Amino acid sequence: MCFNTINPSLLVTKTPLTPLLYADTASSADQLYFSRVHVHDPFIAFGLGKKRITVQSALEFGRVQKARSFDKVLKLEDWVGRARKRHPNGRIGPAEVIAELAQAHRLRGFRVADDFPAALYLKLRDLGLRLELANGQLFPEREVKTPKEAAALREGNRLSSVGFAVAEDILRRARPRKRELIFEGKPLTSERMQFAIASAILEQGGSPDDTIVAGGNQACDPHERGHGPLRPNEMIIFDIFPRVVKTGYFGDMTRTYLKGRANEAQRKLYNTVHEAQRAAIKTVRTGVDGRDVHQQVLNVFDAAGYKTKHGKNGSEGFFHGTGHGLGLAVHEVPRISTVPYKLVKGSVVTIEPGLYYPGLGGCRIEDVVQVTDRGARLLSSHHYNWEIK
Repeated sequence: MCFNTINPSLLVTKTPLTPLLYADTASSADQLYFSRVHVHDPFIAFGLGKKRITVQSALEFGRVQKARSFDKVLKLEDWVGRARKRHPNGRIGPAEVIAELAQAHRLRGFRVADDFPAALYLKLRDLGLRLELANGQLFPEREVKTPKEAAALREGNRLSSVGFAVAEDILRRARPRKRELIFEGKPLTSERMQFAIASAILEQGGSPDDTIVAGGNQACDPHERGHGPLRPNEMIIFDIFPRVVKTGYFGDMTRTYLKGRANEAQRKLYNTVHEAQRAAIKTVRTGVDGRDVHQQVLNVFDAAGYKTKHGKNGSEGFFHGTGHGLGLAVHEVPRISTVPYKLVKGSVVTIEPGLYYPGLGGCRIEDVVQVTDRGARLLSSHHYNWEIK
């Protein structure tokens, strides 16, 4: 018997619909936020009033129960058995279990994230459940960070700083040889630098995936990770955004370095980016439109004569937003760009202007701030000494 044959009078519609999640905590920031316990395989979790309920297999049941992050932990095997009685000839999967849970808890439907699994969404609809897409944030409260969350983000940024310290030490010890940097007898490459940064961060409890170490023209593509030899007298962008293994919160900082001696064009580029970043940070406070923060960056760049152009081979100048939210995801609400958005007290954002000109190089400087009534509270800390002799 399908779920949609159950007597509707036995069900109570919740308004708004309660959240439903089916994901693992590594890939879903919403699931980690809701669950507050790490589980590596997709699992069911949902709200019931102010209570949070999850269904766990025997493999995870005891551990999740001990974590005490849910009000109720149910045994998956029990609910698979109940669903099998209703569908004796069918395959029992997450959809059938969720339908059985909804029946037992008098729920007609759920609110789900916009990235909820499509196949599961369709199966639940076929079983008679009403599903409502969040059309935005499933948990809007994620935007405002508590003092505990702010401390977790500080720790993430401390790990970024650990990475910069390693990079500075290696660049200091490296020696130029023709158009290469030599470190410990071998050419210094982006890959070697990334490995050294990752090793140091891993040792201190971070997960440093996809660190950017991009020099020369590679740095002119902001999300290019970097590959091959690093060269003397070229600007090198280091963008380090580790996740704290214990909490799941991220750090996200960027510094630009140069091994050798910068020329006047490079110094002007760097100083202008740093000036733009300081101007943007000074603008951040509760209620300010993110567009105005972004405009401060544009004003500094325009006054210094840096133009942005878009051609068939790509863009040059300043062609990305000024910042983004940071938390259990490395990119989350809000975005600071040309799109209007009033900054909310307690939200945490990056401020990361950059300029990119093939032939000259790329420069980006990024810090993390929390929005307050009095301005921006820095949650990141590392110096801006960028020329390394």
